[in-house]
Amino acid sequence: MSDNAQALRYTAFDVDGEGGNPAGVVMDAGGLDDSRMQEIAAGIGFSETAFLMDEGGAPDRFAIRFFSPLAEVAFCGHATIATAVALAERRGTGRLRLSTPAGEVGVETREADGRVLATLTSVPPTVRAVEEADLAAALAALRWEAGELDPGLPPRIANAGNDHLVLAASTRARLADLDYDWDALGELMARRAWTTVHLVWRESGTVFHARDPFPPGGVVEDPATGAAAAAFGGYLRSLGLVAPPARITVRQGEDMGRPSRLLVDVPAGDAGIGVSGTAAPMVG
Repeated sequence: MSDNAQALRYTAFDVDGEGGNPAGVVMDAGGLDDSRMQEIAAGIGFSETAFLMDEGGAPDRFAIRFFSPLAEVAFCGHATIATAVALAERRGTGRLRLSTPAGEVGVETREADGRVLATLTSVPPTVRAVEEADLAAALAALRWEAGELDPGLPPRIANAGNDHLVLAASTRARLADLDYDWDALGELMARRAWTTVHLVWRESGTVFHARDPFPPGGVVEDPATGAAAAAFGGYLRSLGLVAPPARITVRQGEDMGRPSRLLVDVPAGDAGIGVSGTAAPMVG
C-alpha cells in the first residue's frame, strides 16, 4: 500500500463543509503492521490517521487504531467520526461497535439535513485532580497566569479514552492569545501522558470555545478534538456544572481558521459521553 493510494482524507466536525479537523482513514488495514501504520500516518501528516480492521465477526464490529505523525494514540474522536462517515457513505448508515485500545466505542450514523451525522459514545469518563506542580508547570509553559483562569471551572485531568488537562480561561481574549513554549509543554505532557491540554472559555452554560495544544502528536494545535470534548463532558458532569441529560456545543478551531462544531451529550449517571459531528471528504 502506498501512503496515498488507499488512505482517504476527511475533515471531521466541519461547519457546513468548511473547517473541521483533517483525518486520514485507512479502510482495510488488516495487513499492516505497527511500523507501516506509523509510516503512513507520518506521510499523511494529519494529527491522526485511523486504521480500520475487520474483526471477522458481525458486519458492524471493527477494530480501529489511531496514529499521530509521531506515535499511536489510544483514542481519537475526530478520526472516529471521519471513519464512521466514510463507512456510512459506502455501506449505509447504522450502528457500529469499534474496538479501540481504550475500550469499546459505539458509533451511530444517520441522515440529517442531507448529510451523514455520526455520534460516538465514549468509554465511561473519569475526572481527577491535577498535581499543583504539574499545574504550575503547565501554566508556565502556556505563559498563562493563575489569575487568568475561570474559578468556576477548576483545573482537572479528564479522561474519556485518554488523559486531557482541562484549563478554563476567564476571558475569550486569553483563549485567543495562544503562544506557548512547545518544548516545555510537550515534555510535561509526555511525562504525564496527557494527550492534549483542553483550553476552554465558557460563553454560556451550554456553549464553550476550545483550543487543544497537541505537541505529543507533533501538532501545534488540534482544530477539533472529539476525545477531549468527551472528556470535557465528563468533567462538566463530575463537577455538577450541567444538569444531565444535557447537550453542550463546543466551538473549536476558530482562532486557527478552521471552524469546527462538536455536539456533546451528557447523560445522567456514569455512562459514556456522546459526541456528534459531520465529516466531509477533502478535495485535492
